[in-house]
Amino acid sequence: MGGGGGGGGMGGGTIDPPIGAAFKDPALLANTSTTPGIFEGYLGAGMASVNVNGTTANLYTYNGLYPGPMIKVNHGDRMKIHFTNSLPKTTATNYLGFEKNHTNIHTHGLHVSPKEPADAAHLDILPGNGYDYEYDLGLQPGGSLYFLHAHKHGLVAEQHWGGLVSPILVNDEIPVLQGFESHVMILKDINIVNGAPEAHSSSMDYMHGKEGNTVTVNGLVNPLLATKPGQVQRWRVLNASNARFYKLSLQGHQLNVVGTDGGMLDKPYAVSSLILSPGERVDLLVKASTTKGNYKFLSLPYSRMGMMQSAQITMLTMAVQGSKVNQSIPAVVDPSAKRLNLNVANFPKRTIVLSMSMSRGYINGMDFDVAPYTIMSQVGTMDMPSYEVWEVVNNSNMDHPFHQHVNAAQVLSITGGDSAYTNLYTTTPAWKDVVIVPKGGSIRLLIPVLDYDGMAMFHCHILEHEDIGMMGMWHLMSPMPM
Repeated sequence: MGGGGGGGGMGGGTIDPPIGAAFKDPALLANTSTTPGIFEGYLGAGMASVNVNGTTANLYTYNGLYPGPMIKVNHGDRMKIHFTNSLPKTTATNYLGFEKNHTNIHTHGLHVSPKEPADAAHLDILPGNGYDYEYDLGLQPGGSLYFLHAHKHGLVAEQHWGGLVSPILVNDEIPVLQGFESHVMILKDINIVNGAPEAHSSSMDYMHGKEGNTVTVNGLVNPLLATKPGQVQRWRVLNASNARFYKLSLQGHQLNVVGTDGGMLDKPYAVSSLILSPGERVDLLVKASTTKGNYKFLSLPYSRMGMMQSAQITMLTMAVQGSKVNQSIPAVVDPSAKRLNLNVANFPKRTIVLSMSMSRGYINGMDFDVAPYTIMSQVGTMDMPSYEVWEVVNNSNMDHPFHQHVNAAQVLSITGGDSAYTNLYTTTPAWKDVVIVPKGGSIRLLIPVLDYDGMAMFHCHILEHEDIGMMGMWHLMSPMPM
């Protein structure tokens, strides 16, 4: 088994499972449309028997797959998802008292409307029912990894934990990246108990966030990924875990960051390690050593909660083998990528305080289930863009990955936490929809409020924290008439 223990998974040590099966990219969701510019696919949420590292379990799945199938679209497409909730009908409730198996879909990171029929997170799709989602990707940046997952409040953590997550890949149009072998990696942990995902059964499961004792890449434990000496591969990586943070590092190699949550960077940024919190994505170029052998793609120890360190985990093994090739990391990726250089003094300022007590999560002292904290923002126009500065303060002794729907942000500053993480995201033209708010620290975000009106959300992406109230409403208001 690969993993770091449940109940927070902060036991330290080393988890180094034997090399497993050959690496596989996520299966593709079939495009049933024959019309250029339209992607049309069928997605069903249901229970299915899945083999996870030799253990058969009845998991929450999309189309019977763990993780779910990958949706591959182009910039500017219209994406139609015919969704069916085939989870079992039941009147049973979960630990928080919500009737189980209601669900919906949130397209995490996509710059799309928060209103029906697009990313309406308020939808309540009961077992046996369906919904036809439709998303206009005309204003969506290209070249990044996004994902969809269940977002029915109160049930998000257990359904995501059990497997309801699928990657979305928006094809980039970056010429220098087209020639590289490319892979998508979905990092996901789980505990299997009696042939099912371990239940959320205590307040500590929700206060800490669940971490699993089996850690997978595309559903496999320590798969073997072949590469040639001197070859450059492109790895697009998603942290699809509920609460586990990964501090990624590749033995004997640098990781070259060329894209983040919301788009591509101007050039590669070489790092020795990179923290990926739940919901974050990163686009990497890896140039294989000319020395043949096996190299471990690791998650290094990291303390997301208190002072306790997580285990070091072997995520996959890169096998450098075969004939040498001579590929190079490009010097430039997307020359149009820029950090916004704006005078923020007159922009609206928001302060968002994250806290936890009495088995609940709060934003500015307000519990989502009692009275959601609400931000009202004016949507800008092409002629008059609208920007806001959000300061997010963490008053707890645990890191919180902060996620806002609809509009990605640039990071102005981070206090506390990992200095390499801060340097990467406060100096590069990175667009982010998840940013770590370090324990006892804060972040400042420059957020464009563009294109779409409607009711969106912001919340901690430790999904248990969202379910116990650490979520607010974001009312995106139409531009005022001239």
